[in-house]
This record gives sequence, structure tokens and C-alpha cells, in this order.
Amino acid sequence: MKNINNKSTFANEDMESYNRLLYNTIVELEKDHESKFTLEDTALVKKIKAAREETPKVFPETAQVACQGVPGAYAQQACDRLFRDPQIMYMKNFEGVFAAVDQGLCHYGVLPLENSTAGSVNKIYDLMMKYDFYIVRSVRLRVDHSLLAKAGTDRKDIREIFSHEQAISQCEDYLRQFPEAKITACENTAEAARMVADSERNDVAALASGECGQIYGLDILEEAVQDGNRNYTRFICISKDMEIYPGADKTSMMMTVTHKPGSLFNLLARFYALDINLFKLESRPIPDKDFDFMFYFDVEANVYSDKFIRMMNHTDELSRDFKYLGSYIEVI
Repeated sequence: MKNINNKSTFANEDMESYNRLLYNTIVELEKDHESKFTLEDTALVKKIKAAREETPKVFPETAQVACQGVPGAYAQQACDRLFRDPQIMYMKNFEGVFAAVDQGLCHYGVLPLENSTAGSVNKIYDLMMKYDFYIVRSVRLRVDHSLLAKAGTDRKDIREIFSHEQAISQCEDYLRQFPEAKITACENTAEAARMVADSERNDVAALASGECGQIYGLDILEEAVQDGNRNYTRFICISKDMEIYPGADKTSMMMTVTHKPGSLFNLLARFYALDINLFKLESRPIPDKDFDFMFYFDVEANVYSDKFIRMMNHTDELSRDFKYLGSYIEVI
């Protein structure tokens, strides 16, 4: 390595930045190679290895689960995909789900993380910084929104449409067909359906699932009104305890990096050196800190693989305020 330490003296000025990039990549590859023989397991890696051994071999079929909303919510549908017979406790908002898990009221919580049309649910990422928890499984749920209204309501008479802000975002093009209607955001799509059912008005409607129409006695005026034909929401299942089930091949983590040029690049270069696929990178401002950001990563690596252990052993070295969020399987 010493032969290239003064690399910039041998390069034209316009090539200096490229040489620096190449040099830093070589350094990261060399560090990873040396660590295979010298690096001892960190406390986190020891905890992960223990969780791999102590977690039951089969994901539970029934459990007490916290979901945001009311019966018919998409979170309930995701919960039904994850558990055969869940005992659901409905919470008013997303923080209520985190709190229920944190306080031991429910063993698990199910929360929406991102949508293929509207993007990430930012409130969830902010709450991830506040609570201690682990992701133990995730599921992708196809989301089809219907326009629901009371029996006898005519589409042309609708003056207000209720739904969750994510559903509203997913149906922006469709909602332009109602230029005279007020679009009102509420806590949940199922809550929107219940509000319409309980209302004394006959000029209101809700964007929610067809299942909500059955639950709350509403007519389906139109089905699948979302803008995209393939509209999916990814939900995560969280637990207070670290649980790593066999087959876990996805890992989520959050961290900050130092305010130095190349800090994030050096981190990404280490993923590259380990041949680990990074399939999501999200940044969120840290509350009460000016221009300081937390980075959220989703990576693909079998939890039993050597490269996964090597990656986790490097996290303290490469980042500040590192937070391991769990390793899990995604149900599709």
C-alpha cells in the first residue's frame, strides 16, 4: 500500500479526485481482508448470534398484535398475512403501536413502512429513532382503494372525501375528477370509512378497501381507483425482543456518519467490499438537531453468512449512533 500513498503526485490535477476515490476503495478492501483474521465479535454480534440460536424455529401463528386504526385497516390485512390467528389491539396512531410494544401490552406491532406509489411513511422513520425495538418480519401487501359511500349516494353529489394521507397521495390523479370536493385526511383509511358510515350527510365518501365497505355497510362506487396498477405497501412486524428466525436474509439499520467528505462513501464502499446488496437508503433529519441526518439502510445478506457477521462487526468503526433494527424474512 505504501507505493500509492503519494498517488496524487503522479497524477494530473484533473485526475486527482479520481485517484483519491480509487485509493479509498482499495483501503476499504484491504481493511475488510485484514479484519477476517484480526477482528473479534462485538457485543452486538454476540447478541445476534445468541438470538439466532434462541429464537424458535417457526414464526408464531397467533399472538397479541398492535395495529393502528380500526377493523378493516390495511394494517389488519397485513397482520392477517403474518399470523393465522392474531389477537389485534387497535391503536389511535402509529406511536400508539410503538408504545404498546415498548410497554409490553402487545408482543408484536404491525406498521406500514413504505408504498410503491407514495414512497416512505416518514412518521414511522421518525418514531424508529425514538423507540427501541426489532423488526422480526415484513410483508408486502397489494393495496386497492375503493370509493365508498352510503347507499343511494350519487358519485356526482360527493362534496367531501375522507382517507389517510398516504391513500390520498396514491389516488391523486383519480381525485382530480372531483374538483368541487374537499379532500380531508384522517388517521386511517378504515377510520375514514367508519366516519362516512356514522355521518348524517349523504354527500361524503371514503377511500378505503372493499373490505371496509362490507364491515361498515357502505356501497362501492368504484374499485381500484389508485393511480398505479401495482400498488403495494410494505409493512413491518416489530418486537421488543430480538428475534431472528431461520432464513432471515434482510437486515435493517440506522446510523449517522461523521461530517467529513467521503464518510458515507467509505461506508458504502465497505458494503461493496463485502459483496452485500444495499437495496434501500433513506435519510431523515434528526429532531432537535440542525442539519443532522440519520441514514436508514436495508441490506440483503443471509444472517448466517460470514459476510453478514463481518459487516456487523464493522458498524461501530464506520458510523456514529448506530442502531441495529433487526434481521428477518419478507413475505411476498
